[in-house]
Amino acid sequence: MSALDARLAELGITIPEVAAPVAAYVPATVSGQWVFTAGQLPFVDGSLPATGKVGAEVSAERAAELAGTAVLNALAAVKSAIGSLDRVTRIVKVTGFVASDPSFSGQPAVMNGASTLLGDIFGDIGVHSRSAVGVAVLPLDAPVEVELIVEFA
Repeated sequence: MSALDARLAELGITIPEVAAPVAAYVPATVSGQWVFTAGQLPFVDGSLPATGKVGAEVSAERAAELAGTAVLNALAAVKSAIGSLDRVTRIVKVTGFVASDPSFSGQPAVMNGASTLLGDIFGDIGVHSRSAVGVAVLPLDAPVEVELIVEFA
């Protein structure tokens, strides 16, 4: 068992199978030593556990949990592209989209659900730059969507 596998087990986390694309794209693309993921929704067993706007139908706290789920799906896409998460040398960038009620301005706190989880899993190499963007609507009425840029060896 690798150190990363041990850490995932300690956290009680299982990386899911890569989610099937919902349109004409691939889950991740490799270019040189970089993996760029497509936007990943918080699918659990093929369905969204919540839909709607954050700040209206979905609480900020629930959206932060869903951002963590979306980042696990993004890690599944990374794993599918490079074979093993043990090859990750740096989480470079996280871009998070939050389907927001017009009065909601807590997008950074929502995306902390993804960022904190990456730090918990990867430690120092999980510290990254990030954008947290409020949007009117996301595919399938998902509350959040997450993209990663990852460096690997």
